[in-house]
Amino acid sequence: MHFGYGLITAQHHPDDARTDVEIYREALELAVEAERIGFDSVWTSEHHFVDDGYMPSQLPVLAAIAARTERILLGTGVLLAPMFDPLHLAEDAATVDVLSNGRLVLGLGLGWRDEEFAGLGGADGHKGRRLESMIEVLRQAWADGLVGGDTAGLFRYREPGLSVTPKPARPGGLPIWIGASAPRALERAGRVADGYLSSGADPTKLAQRLEIVRRAAAGAGRDPGSVTGAVHRVTFAWRDGDPWERIREHARYITWKYAEMTDARGSRARRRPPRMSAEEEAELRGRTIVGTPEEVAEQIEAYREVLGPDGHFIVRSYFPGLDPAVQREALRILGDEVRPLIATGPAR
Repeated sequence: MHFGYGLITAQHHPDDARTDVEIYREALELAVEAERIGFDSVWTSEHHFVDDGYMPSQLPVLAAIAARTERILLGTGVLLAPMFDPLHLAEDAATVDVLSNGRLVLGLGLGWRDEEFAGLGGADGHKGRRLESMIEVLRQAWADGLVGGDTAGLFRYREPGLSVTPKPARPGGLPIWIGASAPRALERAGRVADGYLSSGADPTKLAQRLEIVRRAAAGAGRDPGSVTGAVHRVTFAWRDGDPWERIREHARYITWKYAEMTDARGSRARRRPPRMSAEEEAELRGRTIVGTPEEVAEQIEAYREVLGPDGHFIVRSYFPGLDPAVQREALRILGDEVRPLIATGPAR
């Protein structure tokens, strides 16, 4: 099982006095450090028009990370595909893949925020079809070019045989993963994607989702084992004191902001979440992998049998507003103390 770090969002927490320049600089430094201490992959995430500056442009950031690293895989977790022109995306993604010498994993998702669709397009009631059509265009563009459009019929190009350059570093194009949780989206991942990325699922739920993915792959005449499985979960390991107390407000911010941004439109003022009730805190802590390095490793180890040797467990350990020194030390603990316990422990 591979070990990933993320999801880097470059959000500007209301209590963080740093500039955006400093926050993005830290994001790059954390990615470089993740490679140095042995992580297999590093992942970014995107949203648009969010008052805390949630990263809107993943590929430029991953290009900057590519220029400062040599080995680590670079993943979008996920890029909101319906809001992009597929040919422009094919060019941008191929360029990052070339800069990284073939290390980009293009994770795609549908998105859900009305404000984003209103600003960037793609909310035509056919987001699922649009995503599948985009994947077809991407693969054609990375191969021999386009011949007047794709079979799904959502993208038509008046100029036949368009040739996208540069081509990806890997012959045939880079891997495309789909982030999803709804049954139809899981089936789509099995039918058309190279990998499936799950958000926050426990081992039982992840196994159920992967079963749907792989059953759909088999139904489409594909090898079910060819679809890579991955999951990211909020994770924090610490030696001294109560690890939960160090990140409770930051973990709260991540989950609250996702819910808060759903209906927010035109907001410019960064806001703090309201105080949690005891019930809310208990529920949040139950969804967080937190504890000593040994306790965290044991919880992550439960995913190894589900994901298999080619799967990815991504520690969602980038916390907006967390003291930079704590953020960096937490990354070190995950890489130097947690990862070896998982790598050497027996599979269950």
